[in-house]
Amino acid sequence: MTLEDDAREYHRADPPGKIEIATTKPTNTQRDLSLAYSPGVAAPCRDIADEPTLAYEYTAKGNLVGVVSNGSAVLGLGDIGAQASKPVMEGKGVLFKRFADIDVFDVELDIADPDAFVQSVAAMGPTFGGINLEDIKAPECFEIEHKLRERMDIPVFHDDQHGTAIISGAALLNAVDVADKELSSLEVTFAGAGAAATATARFYVSLGIPRENITMCDIDGILSERRADAGELNEYTEPFARGVEDGSLEDAMEGADVFVGLSVGGIVSQEMVQSMADNPIIFAMANPDPEITYEDAKSARDDTVIMATGRSDYPNQVNNVLGFPFIFRGALDVRATEINEAMKRAAAEALANLARQDVPDAVVKAYGDEPLQFGPDYLIPKPLDQRVLYEVTPAVAKAAMDSGSARLERDLDEYREELEARLGKSREMMQVVLNKAKSDPKRVALAEGEDEKMIRAAYQMQEEGIADPILIGNTRRILRKAEALGLDFDPTIANPHDGDWGHYTDHLYQKRQRNGLTRVEAAELVGQDSNYFASVMVDIGDADAMLTGLTHHYPSALRPPLQVVGTAEDANYAAGVYMLAFKNRVIFCADATVNLDPDEEVLAEVTKHTAELARRFNVEPRAALLSYSNFGSVDNEGTRKPRNAVKLLHDDPEVDFPVDGEMQADTALVEEILTGTYEFSDLDDPANVLVFPNLEAGNIAYKLLQRLGGAEAIGPMLVGMDKPVHVLQRGDEVKDIVNLAGVAVVDAQQ
Repeated sequence: MTLEDDAREYHRADPPGKIEIATTKPTNTQRDLSLAYSPGVAAPCRDIADEPTLAYEYTAKGNLVGVVSNGSAVLGLGDIGAQASKPVMEGKGVLFKRFADIDVFDVELDIADPDAFVQSVAAMGPTFGGINLEDIKAPECFEIEHKLRERMDIPVFHDDQHGTAIISGAALLNAVDVADKELSSLEVTFAGAGAAATATARFYVSLGIPRENITMCDIDGILSERRADAGELNEYTEPFARGVEDGSLEDAMEGADVFVGLSVGGIVSQEMVQSMADNPIIFAMANPDPEITYEDAKSARDDTVIMATGRSDYPNQVNNVLGFPFIFRGALDVRATEINEAMKRAAAEALANLARQDVPDAVVKAYGDEPLQFGPDYLIPKPLDQRVLYEVTPAVAKAAMDSGSARLERDLDEYREELEARLGKSREMMQVVLNKAKSDPKRVALAEGEDEKMIRAAYQMQEEGIADPILIGNTRRILRKAEALGLDFDPTIANPHDGDWGHYTDHLYQKRQRNGLTRVEAAELVGQDSNYFASVMVDIGDADAMLTGLTHHYPSALRPPLQVVGTAEDANYAAGVYMLAFKNRVIFCADATVNLDPDEEVLAEVTKHTAELARRFNVEPRAALLSYSNFGSVDNEGTRKPRNAVKLLHDDPEVDFPVDGEMQADTALVEEILTGTYEFSDLDDPANVLVFPNLEAGNIAYKLLQRLGGAEAIGPMLVGMDKPVHVLQRGDEVKDIVNLAGVAVVDAQQ
């Protein structure tokens, strides 16, 4: 099948289209329906009639954007009319929801007259929190947006104009830095004089490029003052008329620092690129074919050609999805009356700043494991980079508040956390722990300190104030890698091969001499095995916590800390716990990594440790010991273990949380089964701590829940140790290392 056939089938599959309406409140009982509609709905209606702003509290208005078009300028298709544009507008709604959790009604108006179009959209003001105008031809789009902005008290934003301006503006802010140029001295040539080009040129002026340094060309050549005097230009292009002789695009590009293409493909030659100034910046954004191909532009000259296109198969894609969802998110959340120039500049600057930060592993993997590091081939973040939501959106909200556009004031730190929580329950839960960690950072030894991921994680911990990382490894290698990664920080490094670590040897020898270890062997382990070195460092108090396991099998990584640090005074066993975050609930699963076939005493102890861990995440534990039996329905040696463990826990005066078992997994998790069939259970709500009967069951279960149940997994978190030690899974990402470091710091605080 061709791509077009695939697309037809994609849209046709039941249910047709790409969006649907979903209820957000219970509708299961007659009372629910009475509250949702008649007679209960009358109360909020009366309140809104008395105080219109209550619509933001009682309805979906504050998170609802209208995507409105007449289909007169659909990208790549032209004037196809309102009805035919509906798949595009639905698609826009998908992007709003996917990237910023904003709901959308797409509205296709069969209206060509600008005044009638404005009248129709303005009349829908009570419905929406914002209006995204889409695919409306120029010059009518300018007039429509201008009049709607004047008439409506909610944000109105024509993405075809401003989206490209903002994203390419972000790329330009970084490109001038890479090319060692100044905005105020740039000579810029535009190919195209439509909605996107004129809006981009205006935005570049607001960023600091002198208007007189911009030369704009349309199909007839340079926009000159002679052409303006002759009436060939409209009110939107006339301000960019230059006092130069008429000429072609080729003439305009000679000596230019920047070329901005928003026209048609194939109109720029290599000779035209060669005529530009040193280290030229070329934004060839015509789609699907750029004004000049990436390969031709790069090979046209020997100096640095900084290139961006509108295509995803080349570096620096100028993609509007980096802008509109997050701009609207910020505007909606402070109930802005408009999206003004300050808010657009804030979005561009935040995007530019984000491109200078270390890129998460998940983003790198999503784009084929190609290196992504600030420079000529990475000027703007990738669309799938989730950080855009909580980096760009607060910047937009702040600009709205500072400029007087906002009707609500938000605490930006709290708002950022709220945005991160939109990305998933696990982020919300981790934020609890990371905030605790930041309140009193501790020293965390990173045993595999020469690994690139560990170095990047150490940078993030230090930058965000989560921990004081100690990288263990060769000093020269670590510093060289940090420099190659573009990480500007001064890490604390402990080099086992350089310095007097004799007291570490003495400590390890004292710990293990009656387990067959000689002093010579102790010296070798301290000098050659970073896991033993880190374990001693934590045990003698030179570090508060330790992470390892990134490049080792779990058992081999766990062995040194077990031998040196050992379990806590009140613990005989360690255990591995995963926190699994679903959309609306969190559960802690134990043991998934350590104890192969625990007896009832081990199960009881693991339950207590896991409950303590849950409380570090501000979760009040409700524990279920799992089996294939429900409260004695099967009686054998296997089912007796969790049953007896529960008895031990019930007899333990230190246990101050509800716990029950043995029970099946659905009994533990489904309220109707738990309270309906087994009303005698000590659990009055579904369990959030699940203790498995053996390692095999725990490991299988958490992986099934993660892969098939869509859970986000954090862990494994090691509980029961005398001092905070956590063993990563091989291949974990930088964010996993940072998260476990946060858990380790909170452990150390307690």
